Amino acid sequence: MNESIGVLFDMDGVLVDSEPVILAAAIAGLKEYGVFAKPEDFVPFIGAGEDRFIGGVAEKYGVEYKLEMKKRVYEIYLDMVDSNLKVYDGTVEVLEKLKQAGYKLALASSADRIKIDANLRVAGIEKHIFTTIVSGEEVKEKKPSPEIYLKAAERIGLPPERCIVVEDAVNGIMSARAAGMRSIGITTSFDEEALLNEGADFVCDNISQVYEIISDL
Repeated sequence: MNESIGVLFDMDGVLVDSEPVILAAAIAGLKEYGVFAKPEDFVPFIGAGEDRFIGGVAEKYGVEYKLEMKKRVYEIYLDMVDSNLKVYDGTVEVLEKLKQAGYKLALASSADRIKIDANLRVAGIEKHIFTTIVSGEEVKEKKPSPEIYLKAAERIGLPPERCIVVEDAVNGIMSARAAGMRSIGITTSFDEEALLNEGADFVCDNISQVYEIISDL
């Protein structure tokens, strides 16, 4: 029965195309701290949460990461999100179809709650469609640690083997695999080969294909 299956969604790069927005905000924010970062500097930290996304790049340039850096980047992000965030075609429809079919849905994002709330608001995604929402602030270890997906599974009352993760980043696919969950990789941030190499069970080009993959399992 579908209610015995959980679908755990990452947010950035899966539900919404927020990566260009947070990238621009991070570059602008870090510049204020003397870090003149390039877009490619951020690639290894995609999906690992803003502490690593911002902090990893700062440290690469020899600048100590401080929490005030993330606060400043989020301030810039919130100024940009309403006019720059894009919702992937089919996102809302897929979530509604899965919910109506009886699957338990969870959102498990390494982002802070302030970013999650802003993205869902701009995207027009109702929070109640998810049984639970787990933010990066609620875990000690970010992806590729399995902690966030294990916490999401616990909250929806299902064992890992009954959960399917939908991810765009290699860090997220690694997290799902470490949690003992199957995963669907979407090629919005990394190509098919990179996602399969880290253990994705299925790969597709966009979220509109996710419902068919899950319903065929």
